[in-house]
Amino acid sequence: MSEPAGIAPLTPSAVREQHARPRFPDIRPRRLRRIGWVGLAAAGAASLALAFVPSPYVVEVPGPTFDTLGETDAGPLISIEGVETYPTEGELRLLTVSLFGNPERPLTWVDVAEAYLDPSDSIIPMDAAFPPDVSVQDSNEAGRIEMQNSQAAAIAAALLHEGYPVDSDVRVAGVIDGSPAEGVLREDDRILRVNGDTAYDVWSIRESIAAVDGATSFEIERDGEPLTVEVTPLVEGDQRLVGIYPANEFEFPFQVDIQLPNVGGPSAGMMFALGIVDELTPGALTAGTQWAGTGTISALGDVGGIGGIVQKMHGAVDAGATHFLAPADNCGEVVGHVPEGLTVYAVETLDDAIAAVEAVAMNADTSGLPVCGAAPAS
Repeated sequence: MSEPAGIAPLTPSAVREQHARPRFPDIRPRRLRRIGWVGLAAAGAASLALAFVPSPYVVEVPGPTFDTLGETDAGPLISIEGVETYPTEGELRLLTVSLFGNPERPLTWVDVAEAYLDPSDSIIPMDAAFPPDVSVQDSNEAGRIEMQNSQAAAIAAALLHEGYPVDSDVRVAGVIDGSPAEGVLREDDRILRVNGDTAYDVWSIRESIAAVDGATSFEIERDGEPLTVEVTPLVEGDQRLVGIYPANEFEFPFQVDIQLPNVGGPSAGMMFALGIVDELTPGALTAGTQWAGTGTISALGDVGGIGGIVQKMHGAVDAGATHFLAPADNCGEVVGHVPEGLTVYAVETLDDAIAAVEAVAMNADTSGLPVCGAAPAS
């Protein structure tokens, strides 16, 4: 009997071949693709979740800059009345640092990761910027008082540099709740001496507190009566904190006003003083050069270290400055982080800062000026 046309005989070998063939399409590649997509989806979900997880860090970034020889929305940044002033040129620009994140509005880990990739940003622990026992409100108030003190000390330093008489006084502007000073010092106490040192300004008080281990002695005047009290400071890192807001009170021979709204902290003091000196002296101190700088200042003209020096150098370059004044105390942070196009000079006093600006203005030899990495000015 013949086989139907087109149909091969069904042999044992053919049966084995048929059974050997997969009865359905191979799903392994599809399964692997599905596993890959699931992995990516899981990673995406994890990243999305991470975007909402608060981190224990805040980020410092370059903030706004202000020319002390120029104007703000409130008018001239520095205005002087009652004495002759002189035209200025160039810029003496102060710098700020903006802080992203706080205990009430913490940054996410995604925010921190983005900051890590930017050399002008700095990531610092939340507790370093906002000590746990100090509220955001108290921190802002401290910054406001520090700015007031900085301005007053800058005026005093500039006027003393120019030979004008300045009388000084220091009072307690506030006492922090729960601090070592609570119940010992009071608002409006007049501080006469700290550990035997004359309290000339806020700077001198802090130096006196830092110089002595153990209890700090305050000789004060309260309601017209002399009184001596002791406070045992709280030690945090290299700081000794008693928990008061001291405020400078000076008597100046003429009116000097500084208008800089919504900026806190003490680090603009040196640049305020330079701007005042420039306006009080004939000829433009900068000769048209664009300067920026930072540093606290005492009434006696000592320049102290500040925070955020790297961010401030980047802010200076962004603002077009070519020369920068840095506190000698910050040199360890400056070395290796100076942005291209910026020349940095190290200063310890207002005299050092004026000498650097004048040398550049006169195209003089600046090789003898102190820079970070070399011996600071003495």
